[in-house]
Amino acid sequence: MSTSLVLFGLIGIALLLYVLWERADRAREAAAVQVVQDLASMGEEVIARSLHPWVDPNKCMGSGACVRACPEHDILAIVGGFAKLVNPLGCIGHGACEAACPVGAIKLVYGTRTRGVELPRIDPHFQTNRPGVYIVGELGGMGLIRNAVAQGKQAAQHVISGDKDHPARRSKHGALDAVVVGAGPAGISATLQLMEAGLKVQLLERESFGGTILHYPRAKVVMTGALEIPLYGSVAKRTMSKEDLVELWTDIRDKLQPPIVTGALVERIELGDDDMWNVHASTGAVRAANVVLALGVRGSPKNLGVPGEDLSKVAYRLLEPAEFEGKHVLVVGGGNSAVETALSLADFGGCASVAISYRREQFARCRAGNRTRIDAAIAQGSVTALMPSELRQITEREVTLQVGAQTRTLPNDAVIIQIGGTAPSQLLHSFGIELVTKYGHA
Repeated sequence: MSTSLVLFGLIGIALLLYVLWERADRAREAAAVQVVQDLASMGEEVIARSLHPWVDPNKCMGSGACVRACPEHDILAIVGGFAKLVNPLGCIGHGACEAACPVGAIKLVYGTRTRGVELPRIDPHFQTNRPGVYIVGELGGMGLIRNAVAQGKQAAQHVISGDKDHPARRSKHGALDAVVVGAGPAGISATLQLMEAGLKVQLLERESFGGTILHYPRAKVVMTGALEIPLYGSVAKRTMSKEDLVELWTDIRDKLQPPIVTGALVERIELGDDDMWNVHASTGAVRAANVVLALGVRGSPKNLGVPGEDLSKVAYRLLEPAEFEGKHVLVVGGGNSAVETALSLADFGGCASVAISYRREQFARCRAGNRTRIDAAIAQGSVTALMPSELRQITEREVTLQVGAQTRTLPNDAVIIQIGGTAPSQLLHSFGIELVTKYGHA
């Protein structure tokens, strides 16, 4: 009798756990359905312009391995027995979902069937239609850090050795062998490979050594998988946070001293009469036999064109909230970047005030999770919403906005403008580089 009671008890516990699991699973799926519907209402433009996983519905078996493997946790969800994309803007190209899928139903893509994304046409060596001009990393359609590192290395190897159809180009009349534009993973890798071969190289960077990684939030997992870095060696740590990778770049810079020039915004590239490339940047012109472009996809930030925008208190990104301690901060924009900036400042809690200005009445171009959080922050008073509004003037101590029918002047110590950027494709067009339009999985 006691054995039967124990057996029935175990069965009862198992049934209870199953019921609870089913209930939780249904709740997760219901939430995911809402997010999918919300994403659809935002339009394909939001999905197309970011690297994201595409799931082949004819192959997907709904195992959930992709959902569990993603370090970002909320990019994919199981809906109706299949994996669905729920957060395209959160994908930063780990590739863990693609690797984890047991049936090969996932690949990382840009664009959709109806909305394409322009990417440069490159050959297997990452060379463009302009001899001696290479494109690696995000700008070439690859956002995965370890692949970007590999691409930089491979492009540099072709610069060094060439092939039967494209002999190696070398410097003439005092020019460099190569200029690398962009000090992210791909640009760093290419520079180090060229240095290892003894070539004359210069690295140009608009901002700081390390690239886009510096813009990610603290403790964000940015990479899975080992790295093989030229001249530096193997990095065996398989999962790295933003801080881990920043520490790695700092160590590389300190130990290897790559020839970098920061604050260099490349404006145009022209082929000279001596068959050398003239790279014109804000820091001056440089001549080189080869150019490796590792620019990323963020492009140049858009300006509002209002009086006072040239003041030093105006920024176009947020690196660390602590630099705004005790300040009245205005964030301008209504997309994910602007909302996440306002939330980071509010969570920091050390600002005198945080306000967000957006020209629409609602955050229409913002994913559901961010909208929920910003709505809560506004309701709690940690963020002041100025909507709809337009910034009219910036002075040293104040900002003036048109808020609805009213003109308001507010105390202000810092303005962060995040209204998008000029696509790098426009710059590539000006270089004479051929572009192709990618339609996702089509």
